[in-house]
Order: sequence, then C-alpha cells, then structure tokens
Amino acid sequence: MQQASRFLDRTTAPHIVSLVAIAGLSALTMNIFLPALPAMAADLGVDYDRVQVLVSGYIAMTALVQLVIGPLSDRYGRRPVMLGALLILIVASVICMISTSIEILTLARMVQTAVVAGLVLSRAIIRDMVPIDEAASMIGYVTMGMTLIPMVGPTLGGLLSDSFGWRSNFAAILAAAVLVLILIYRDLGETNHQKTSSFAAQFRAWPRLLTSPRFWGYTVAGTFTSGAFFAFLGGAPFVGGTLMGLSPSMLGIQFVFIAVGYIAGNYLSGRFARRLGIDTMMLAGGVVALVGTAIPILLFMQGFGSSLAFFAPQIVVGFGNGLSLPSTNAGIVSVRPELAGSASGLGGAINMGGGAFVSWLASHILSVETGAMPLLLVMLACCVLALVAVAFLRLTSDEER
Repeated sequence: MQQASRFLDRTTAPHIVSLVAIAGLSALTMNIFLPALPAMAADLGVDYDRVQVLVSGYIAMTALVQLVIGPLSDRYGRRPVMLGALLILIVASVICMISTSIEILTLARMVQTAVVAGLVLSRAIIRDMVPIDEAASMIGYVTMGMTLIPMVGPTLGGLLSDSFGWRSNFAAILAAAVLVLILIYRDLGETNHQKTSSFAAQFRAWPRLLTSPRFWGYTVAGTFTSGAFFAFLGGAPFVGGTLMGLSPSMLGIQFVFIAVGYIAGNYLSGRFARRLGIDTMMLAGGVVALVGTAIPILLFMQGFGSSLAFFAPQIVVGFGNGLSLPSTNAGIVSVRPELAGSASGLGGAINMGGGAFVSWLASHILSVETGAMPLLLVMLACCVLALVAVAFLRLTSDEER
C-alpha cells in the first residue's frame, strides 16, 4: 500500500526527490572521473590497465557490498543503513582526493562502494511502498530523475580535470555526498516495518531466492542488459581517449549520448510499465538495445570509424536499457516481497559481478591494433543474452507471480 510522504519529514516515507538523490549519487560516484583516467595514469606513473581497476574493481566490489547492504536493511531498516553508507563515502572520498599512490587510491576507491546502498535501497524502499507493476513505473521515474544527475557527470569530470586536475573529481563527489547526507537525514523515513529477526536469517533465506526460476530470469536479464552499459564504461575511455585522441572534456561530452537515451527510456517505462507489464517492457528494451549495438558495428564495417559513428548510436543502447532495467529491478524485488532488501542486494550483486567482468573484458581485449570492434561485439553479445533471459521468463509458468 502506498505510504503517505511529506518532504523533509523523517517520520514519513521519503519523497521521490530523496530517492533520486541517493540513486543519482551512486551513479555519479561511478562515472564522474571516467574521462580523467588517462590523465590519472600519467600523473601516477602507471599503465592505463592499472587505473582501469578503479572502474572494473569498483564494479566488482559493489557486487560484494550489495550482498551485505540488502540483508542489513531488512534487519535494521533502510534509514540507518543509508546514513551509515553516506558517512563511509565521505571519509573514502577525502582519502581519494589526497592520495599520492595508486595503491592508496585503489583502496579508498573500493571503500567508496558503500554508496551502492543508494541503488539497492532506492529499489527496496519503492517496493516497501507500492505493488510490483506500480513499482516498475516508480523505479522508471526515479531512474529517469536520477539520470539527470550523472548524465552530466563525465562531462563535468572532464571539465574539472582539464581545469583543476583529476583530484577535483573526488572533491565533487565529496561535496555531493555531504549534501545528500543532509537531505536523507531530514527526509528519509523508515519504510521497512517488517524487520527480520536476525541478520543471519537473511542469508538463510537466500535459497528461497536462488531456487526461484523467475528470480534468476529477472536477474540474468538485468545482468546482461546492464552488461552492455558496463562494457561501454570499461572500453569507451580507451576508444575515445587513446584511439580517437579526444581530450577529457570532449570525451566526457560523448557520454551524454547514452545518458540521454537512458533517461528517455526511463520516462517511457514510467509511463507504460504499469499498463503493459514488466515482461513486455523488458522484451521491447532488449530489442532496442540490440539494434543500438548493431548500428556502430555496421558503420565500422562500412569504413565509418569516427567518434560520432561510435558514440552517437549509444543513445539507442541507452534507450533500450532505460526501457528494460526498471522492470528487471522490479521483478527481482517482487519474487519474494518480504525479502525485498535481500533480493535487491543479491540481484544487484550478481548484476554488478557480471558488469565487472564485462567491463574488465572490454578493457583488456582492446588495443590500438584491434580498434573499437571487440568492444562493440561484447556489447552485442550482452544484448543477445539478455533477450534469451527474457524469452526464458516468458516461457516460465506464472506460479511464482
């Protein structure tokens, strides 16, 4: 049942602005410094592969963190877990900002993954408040609003790096984290009113999720749908910065394409998920994303290898992701509503684990000799596998619905 919400009243359910803020901060923390990776490698005197761990390693660590965040929030509540995660992010961001070695920077960057609580808990909070199809719509609207924040993240990060150096990216994360902490303290009322009896009980409940075919269907669909995006994150800085010679600020601008597509897809998901159902939205999004990955492949095969040919079609990939991912996330947390936090954390961990792998793969199979084509093929494979998972869901019986 929908809970009444009053903005800046921590005795009621949170306002949608707060949900956008915590989810948006998670995305911003992941992507703001992407255009600065080549500059970071040069400044710290290491190879690009070493600083790329700040992306792929970060994604992998978020997978582990989500395994704990979900059960913690089911046991102790959404509010205290979110506040604690923000405090950890603030401390880690300060260390990142002043780090003088790649080892300390990497360690602090891994600690920053506490902010993934924003992604996990925004979904769980929504599921606390509304039923499944309405949850897909609300997640779509939250994600649409959230995308406004990190949409300009790489662009801002590139401009900051050009003007003040790469450390200014972490200063921006620090400032955003402080502002969001104040907002969440004032507005995030507790929505988990059926807390579990013990933390260990949450892990004992995992078999109920892991033996559910529909949980796996939604999770695998989400993993490969987002996998195309994570592959892009892992390889695009090399493609744009090294292969195409773009400056950090110009490279950051290219990330707007995929973000604009994503926000448009989220908007339509918010409008139509309740009416069409989440399985239909996932199918539509998967087909659109597949088309988006095929376009640059065809362009490159025809000899069009410009930055525009690579980056502009990402708007279609982002659009497909925006249509599909709110519904996969709503499905994950709705298989067992009483375990929404654990399901969000476990499903998110699998999503991020898969994302870390494809991000690592995309960055390691690219070279000056291969060009951008290996990255595009990895993205295409992810889209095909996402559609296979959606087909599995549509063939699965409705007994778990």
